[in-house]
Amino acid sequence: MSYYLNQNQTPLFTALKEHSQKKVIPFDVPGHKQGRGLKEFTDFVGTTVMELDVNSMKSVDNICNPIGVIKEAKELAAYAFGSDHAYFLVNGTTSGVQAMIMSACEPGDKIILPRNAHKSAIAGLILAGALPIYIQPEIDENLGIAMGVSVESVVNIIGRHPDAKAIFLINPTYYGATSDIKEIIHIARRNGIAVLVDEAHGAHLNFHEGFPMSAMELGADMSAVSTHKTGGSLTQSSILLLKEGAIDPYTVKKNLNLMQTTSGSYLLMASIDVARKQLATEGEEIFTRVLKLVRNARAQINKVDGLYAFGTELVGNPGVYDFDESKLGVNVRKLGLTGFEVYDILIDEYNIQVELADYYNILAIVSVGDEEEQVTALVEALKDIAEKHRRPEEIKVISNVLKNPDAIVSPRDAYYSSKKVVNIEDAEGEISGESIMAYPPGIPIVSPGERITKDMIDHIKLLKEEETLIQGTEDPYAEQVRVLGQGNGKG
Repeated sequence: MSYYLNQNQTPLFTALKEHSQKKVIPFDVPGHKQGRGLKEFTDFVGTTVMELDVNSMKSVDNICNPIGVIKEAKELAAYAFGSDHAYFLVNGTTSGVQAMIMSACEPGDKIILPRNAHKSAIAGLILAGALPIYIQPEIDENLGIAMGVSVESVVNIIGRHPDAKAIFLINPTYYGATSDIKEIIHIARRNGIAVLVDEAHGAHLNFHEGFPMSAMELGADMSAVSTHKTGGSLTQSSILLLKEGAIDPYTVKKNLNLMQTTSGSYLLMASIDVARKQLATEGEEIFTRVLKLVRNARAQINKVDGLYAFGTELVGNPGVYDFDESKLGVNVRKLGLTGFEVYDILIDEYNIQVELADYYNILAIVSVGDEEEQVTALVEALKDIAEKHRRPEEIKVISNVLKNPDAIVSPRDAYYSSKKVVNIEDAEGEISGESIMAYPPGIPIVSPGERITKDMIDHIKLLKEEETLIQGTEDPYAEQVRVLGQGNGKG
């Protein structure tokens, strides 16, 4: 049987193990020479890890032009994820998102995308020189979060911009909502528009019928998949998937080689190889267990007065065509606590780290490595918080999600324009020269080329008051922001 039909095989991981067993004497890089040159670190992580940290060589192939075991591993991945081509990423899904945009758009081309896209999409616009046409995602005002985009809004925006080259979608959103991607793909096809999908939080979708369908299953041209987030591989490892047709495979390879290292980590790539095997051969069993755990957790949490673990009951609401149940979002505002406060209490008092928080919610991601003991600990901690930390007045609902901003100049032009520094309080009406975001989730509040509004400034102040990690600004404390104009330097 051909290797690419046998998902039990791990060509890259197997080759790496065989190389380690040969005890080759290395006079190439890396300089730690199987860990001997970094003893303190090696003593902690183990010699096996260091022996597998090798450089590109004939026996283990090369990420930039794979013709051996990496090529075989990629073809297995493409088959498992339902695509024609798969590209291993060692710079996270960020590099995949950037490569998608660069492969679909040339400088000056229009691309339609929701404003709640990850910062990597904005970076992709800068690299490609593409012009963003923002589409407003649907907002759940009660939960205070952005959902998917509606089919109607896609039809309307394509009607206004029929010359758009691509549309960029998110499947699912951070909190689990999906758009009607199948219908949007159908509409895009009729108009000659390529469909690119950020599937950073959807590596698991293809492997259990209890999840929404994946972008490749639905017919998208490209998707970037974070196998490290929900698929089990090591942090920073991801896959870029391509279906032949609208986008040339060579263009994708060329763009990836422009951005990715020539020294791809074999630890990262081998973990993709093994994670793919596990998903393809055990995914049904693993995610049946995951769904049972998360469904039980929701039921238990929803018995607690003041807590609301939202899920599939949202399907049918604006922007929620389907819902990924592995995203355990919990609305906590009726406890009189913000999501930021509950996030801090969980780690400080219960040693539990959730994925993120916003003003109203926390988000826990339940995936391949979770077991009943860990999920039960989270549920019990939330029950305890509700009992011990509750305040008499619930957090009032205010607008927690910013609407689409005015894009005055292209992200690329803003990135390269002269800039001046102003205090954040004085920035209203200025055109931003940098991105400002809370991380996670890494969705920009303002991006280069957009006009800064009072709502944005108030939102940034709120995040700072809650001691949220702010990123994107040259000033690490986000007290100042670089805006367009003659001042103290370029870039």
